[in-house]
Amino acid sequence: MTPQDASTAAEKICRLAPVIPVLVVDDPSHAAALANGLVAGGLPALEVTLRTDAALEVIAEMARIEGGAVGAGTLLTPQDVENAKKAGATFGVSPGATDRLLDACEANDLPLLPGASSASEAMRLLERGYTVQKFFPAEAAGGAPFLKSLSSPLPQIRFCPTGGVSLSNANDYLSLPNTLCVGGSWVAPGDLVQAGDWSAITALAKTAAALPR
Repeated sequence: MTPQDASTAAEKICRLAPVIPVLVVDDPSHAAALANGLVAGGLPALEVTLRTDAALEVIAEMARIEGGAVGAGTLLTPQDVENAKKAGATFGVSPGATDRLLDACEANDLPLLPGASSASEAMRLLERGYTVQKFFPAEAAGGAPFLKSLSSPLPQIRFCPTGGVSLSNANDYLSLPNTLCVGGSWVAPGDLVQAGDWSAITALAKTAAALPR
């Protein structure tokens, strides 16, 4: 997979909904119901972060859910990429980007949202062919004003801001010309997941899916 093909695929995923839920799931038994709840609420693209021992099993369970597109987040190494692909991930997300990670995603045909938090990082990814990128950590790196400032000198790049994005500030990003969607964990808070309150999560997803962009 070329970087250009990866960005084309990543853009399609980003355009599925205004928000990509960022999920940290400890219990695989919650995976199917959580995915169903989010998809039912209008958020089909799901990022399962590789921050728990259960993450790969969660990806495998969610990959079976009709109507969903399940990706693996927090990809750091080539082994992470191979594991995620085998588990059923259809896209990847990384907090930053290294040549080894990019090589691995391209070799494994896994579309990647590579992370960038500066103009130089964004330009380096653009030079390689990545026109769709993750802006992370969004709020800590300068927030919507910083991202807006990149739109004039780097109009070729579209972003998915993640990190500190919430319902209260999502519109600040979604209103920008260089934002395709945002990523956030607020649509699946840990307490609701642990309680198995899937209807509440679906309600949060519906609110997020209705955000203008």
